Amino acid sequence: MDFRNLIPWNRDRNVPAVRQREDDHPVLALHREMNRLFDEFFRSFDMPARFGSSLAASSFGWPNIELNESDNEITVVAELPGLEQKDIDVSLDHDVLTIRGEKKGASTGAVYSERWQGAFQRSVQLSPDADPEKVTASFRNGVLTVTIAKRPDAQSRVRRIPVNG
Repeated sequence: MDFRNLIPWNRDRNVPAVRQREDDHPVLALHREMNRLFDEFFRSFDMPARFGSSLAASSFGWPNIELNESDNEITVVAELPGLEQKDIDVSLDHDVLTIRGEKKGASTGAVYSERWQGAFQRSVQLSPDADPEKVTASFRNGVLTVTIAKRPDAQSRVRRIPVNG
C-alpha cells in the first residue's frame, strides 16, 4: 500500500515529496534564532552558560570544543578553522574559560554564502579544581588547545569508594 494515497490532496497526483535541507527548514531557523536571542539576553547579565554560548549558527555553540579531564589536568580543544593566532583571545576568570575572536572574511559580493564570519565568544565552566596559575595554550593548524593543571590538593581529595555486591 502506498501511504501517499492516504493523504487526501495527494491521491490523484503522483508527485514526489520535496525534501528540504534541515538547515533551510523555517522551524529550525526559528529555533536557532530563539537560542541566539536567549544567549544574548543572559550574556547581558554576565552569566556564562555551563556548556558555552554561541553567536554562531549552530545551536550548541561555535567554535566546536572538546573537553577532556584527567587526574592531573583539564584540556579544552577548540576548532577554529580559518583563524590566525592574532585573532584569538583566551581568558580564565573564576573557573570560566572564555575563547573570543573574530573571523574576518573578504567581501566577495556573493549572492548566497554559507561561510561564517564575524565575532564569536564561547565560555566553558571548568571544575573548581583548575589551577588558574598553571594554564598553557597553543594554536596550530586551526586548532586551539588550552591545558589547565589541577591543583595538587584536588588530586589528593579524590577518594575511591569500593562497591560491594
